[in-house]
Amino acid sequence: MRPVAAVEFPAEVEETYHRARRLEWITVAYVASAAAFLYVTMGTSQAMRTSFFEDVVSVVPALAFLVGTSVARRAPGPDYPYGTHRATSIAYLTASLALCAMGVFLLAEAAVKVLSDEKTTIGGFSLFGHVVWGGWPMLAAILYSAVPSVLLGRAKLRLAPKMHNKVLHADAEMMKADWMAEGATAVGVVGAGFGLWWLDPLAAALVSADILKDGASNLKAAVLDLVDRRPEKTDQSGPELLPDRVRDLLRGLDWVADAEVRMREEGHVFMGEAFVVPRPGAGDLVRELGRAAEAAKALDWRMHELTIMPVERLPDAEPR
Repeated sequence: MRPVAAVEFPAEVEETYHRARRLEWITVAYVASAAAFLYVTMGTSQAMRTSFFEDVVSVVPALAFLVGTSVARRAPGPDYPYGTHRATSIAYLTASLALCAMGVFLLAEAAVKVLSDEKTTIGGFSLFGHVVWGGWPMLAAILYSAVPSVLLGRAKLRLAPKMHNKVLHADAEMMKADWMAEGATAVGVVGAGFGLWWLDPLAAALVSADILKDGASNLKAAVLDLVDRRPEKTDQSGPELLPDRVRDLLRGLDWVADAEVRMREEGHVFMGEAFVVPRPGAGDLVRELGRAAEAAKALDWRMHELTIMPVERLPDAEPR
């Protein structure tokens, strides 16, 4: 069985790939320290407990990216003739499932706390002969968890489209929006300090709902990618334009009367087929087909494998 060619990133994409991996390793180390800070300061606060678990689960997309991209770059072979590019899609699915599961668990936990009427109290501790409110270390932990997350998220968001990596994009979006979840946690802590105990589980429920929303939206995208839907942009904002660009290129060739393409995502690269109707007297068709395939792959580094087949005619209309 003939395997496809191994993927080789262009120089600028290779640099982006290594930068993204460095950022993800930094994320793993930072999230571990932030989760530890939240754990030692959370006390009886449900919002702080939820924020701690949010930090714990937020490391899953980073680990999924690190593992998925490593596996995806393995060279194709007899057992995997198409390569292992879909490892990134499986990593995306794994991260999304983890977020959904944690969101459901924490939302149910917050609801139980509200219904049980268990009041959150934040006491104090003695420091150099003075009593310090326990909420201050909590707010410091929240600030430490929020600010670097936003900065890391923005940095990753710039890199994700360059690699067409949806795991990295999902991770970046969640980290960029982390300030909202941490803000809700801070409101819960301050509310408990003023005796508004119900603000604490309410904040926990809001954070849990945000986790569940992120997980559900990314789970939908991951499943649709795995069942070979039409390729989508990295940010899921609409259909990817590369299939149309390849079709237009083929239709512009002087020996082609009409053309259509069928394409799918294999992780961060695209593979597919093109069907062309040759004009009468097209000449050396084998040579022309080879040139057309190379021209299509030269359009974009993500166009990794394209099989072009000459046909007598195209279907009258695309199926919907």
